[in-house]
Amino acid sequence: MKILVVAVHPDDETLGCGGTLLKHASQGDTLHWLIITSAHPQDYSQKIIAQQARQVSLVKKAYPFRTLNWLKFPTTRLETISLKTLIEAIEDVVQQVKPEIVFVPNPYDVHSDHRVTFSAAMTVFKPLSMPKRGIKRVLACEVLSETDAAPPLTNNVFIPNVFVDVSSTIERKLEIFSLYESELHSEPLPRSLSAIRALARYRGATIGVEYAEAFMLVREVG
Repeated sequence: MKILVVAVHPDDETLGCGGTLLKHASQGDTLHWLIITSAHPQDYSQKIIAQQARQVSLVKKAYPFRTLNWLKFPTTRLETISLKTLIEAIEDVVQQVKPEIVFVPNPYDVHSDHRVTFSAAMTVFKPLSMPKRGIKRVLACEVLSETDAAPPLTNNVFIPNVFVDVSSTIERKLEIFSLYESELHSEPLPRSLSAIRALARYRGATIGVEYAEAFMLVREVG
């Protein structure tokens, strides 16, 4: 199968579904990576921009991803891009990759870039268009310090209904996330290695395994 992960920022793919991606790779499935945003000169130094590029290159090889499409829209400024432009960019990648399973950001995440990307993605992944594109499932990911930071408003909650046992891949997931030196938090912050492990342990306990990743099933077409 072809698996596409739509990462709003580099590191979302690892935090949200890294263990699941590695499990798919071990089963012979091909992995494809779409990154929506990047650090831009208007807000970030050339040093940080270069560091991000190095980290993405290392992570691409670590999984390994068959393809990488990096749109490089400005991070934290995605709402300034027309929704039509974003929709068309995502659609172009989907047409190239022809994925069967797609991972997208959670629609309720506190980061506006995540919410905008989800809105655009849902236009691309309409139920009517999924069968002709061969897409079977669309799953929303849980990302530490984004999903858990969403305000507790009505219907503004991540409620997982799909769980994947990642007991065999959790250690490799943590190793890969460590490649993101600029994103790795010190203990005991949300993106520290112990916090990532703790969330996976909690989700694992929910289904009676050591470690798991949790998702919301957004759409499925049989």
